Formats: sequence, structure tokens, C-alpha cells
Amino acid sequence: METRELRYFVAVAEELHFGRAADRLGIAQPPLSRTIAQLEHRLGVALLTRTSRKVSLTDAGAVLLAEGTAILGAIAAAERRTRSVDRPSLVLAAKAGGSNELLAKLLDAYAAEPGAVAVDLLLCEAHTRQPLLDGRADVAILHEPYDSTAGLDVEALRTESQFAILSTSHPLAGAAQLRMADVIDLPELARWPEPDGTYLPGPGVEVHNLTQLFQMIALGRAIAVMPEVVRTGLLEGLTAIPVVDAPKVTTAIAWPSHSRSRAVADLVRVATEVSSPGPG
Repeated sequence: METRELRYFVAVAEELHFGRAADRLGIAQPPLSRTIAQLEHRLGVALLTRTSRKVSLTDAGAVLLAEGTAILGAIAAAERRTRSVDRPSLVLAAKAGGSNELLAKLLDAYAAEPGAVAVDLLLCEAHTRQPLLDGRADVAILHEPYDSTAGLDVEALRTESQFAILSTSHPLAGAAQLRMADVIDLPELARWPEPDGTYLPGPGVEVHNLTQLFQMIALGRAIAVMPEVVRTGLLEGLTAIPVVDAPKVTTAIAWPSHSRSRAVADLVRVATEVSSPGPG
């Protein structure tokens, strides 16, 4: 199997649309379709189910997507590390506007470590798992259960309760506490993109990042259920109310299971140290 074939297949499997995959790859659709058909013929299995209305993965295709994403990520990471051999560095992916205090403590503490390398930040709008899979990042800050950690090595850093973030003019803003049943069916509950970039159906506004979300909440157009840490530095006009039965959110640091980087190991160790409760 050629790397080009694998890259083409992953694009189609993620987009589930040959036209969008061709645009993403910068090629015409006919050679893309031929390449996928040739790959299926050589492997002796159907990877995709095609109808006039949609494209979906077969079981074999789902396996190849998982394996292929990991392979392409390892190749991209190897290329990046090879090119930067004269300037050792690592890339840390994190959600833009999230875990700011933790990131600041982590970066400061790691920079003081003997042998520390340069850390480049890759700020993502929503999910930070994908850069680990496609090789753009060496390590990432994830938030379970919203981010999947399947196939990654993970170290939990902290676990938090969740709060409803509302405009102070919202009818529920005066409540001492809420339950998920109070908010889950509200039409203004914001919707985040799924890992594939699509949104689940619903009336709530589609949001891409925290800045947009908080502005929509301030305007009375949205509400959200989020980890306790977002209470720090809330915009004027917003309030946070505990949601007592919401699932806990665990902030974790994750890295590819195949990683053998000493710099990643050191960064993970420092992350667990700065996240540990202080004495007393």
C-alpha cells in the first residue's frame, strides 16, 4: 500500500464525500475514485459503501481509517522531527481559550527543566485530538469525556464539576443550582462541532470557539454547560451556576502511544507535577 493511496483513502473516509475529499487533496475527483477502487481491489475488501446519496465506511474501511490515520500521523511526525533535528522542539495542542492557567504554569515550569526544548503551541478551536493523529502535534491537552482518548497514552491532570454559563438576564440565572434536565432541552443550548466537523441536529447555535460562545451567551442567544475552570474571568453579564448531576470533566495530557520522545516524557511529568494539589 502506497502512502499516497492511504492519504487519499483517509481523506474520503473523513469527508464521506468524494468531491469534498478531492477539493481537500487538491486533485480531480476521477483519479481519486480510481485510486480508491484500485486499493479495494488489491486488498480484496470493500472499504466504502457508495450510493447515489451518500458514502459510508464498511467495517474494513473503519479499521483502515483508524490504522491509516495513525500511520500518516507517525509519518508526518517523523518528517517534522527530522527537519527540526538542529532545533529540537515539540508541538503542544490545546483548545484556544481553555486551560490558560494550567498552560501558563506548565510552560513556565517546563522551561526551567534541564534540557528543555522549545514548545510551539498549536491552538485549536474545538477538538485537540486530531493534531495528535495527523502528526501536527506531539502532545495535547484534552478534556474527557468531550475528547476521545482512544488509542492514545493519557495522564489525568485534574477533574472538575460542570457549571451552566448563562446571561445574567436568563430566566434561570437566579437559581442556586441546576440539573441537566433543566438545561438539556433548552433551544438555546449551544452546539459544538463533532470530531469530523459536523454538528448534531438541534435548534441551538453552532459555535466554533470560546470567544464566539461567550459572546453569544452575553447576547442571550446561547447557554452552555462547561467545566468549573471557565468561571475564572467570565465576561461581565455572564453567570455560572453549578449543574449538580452533570458528568465530571477530566483535563488530561495525551500523546501518541508510539511516541518515544524524551521531551514529551519530560513535559508530561512536569504537567502532572504542576497539576498536583499543594501541601496542606
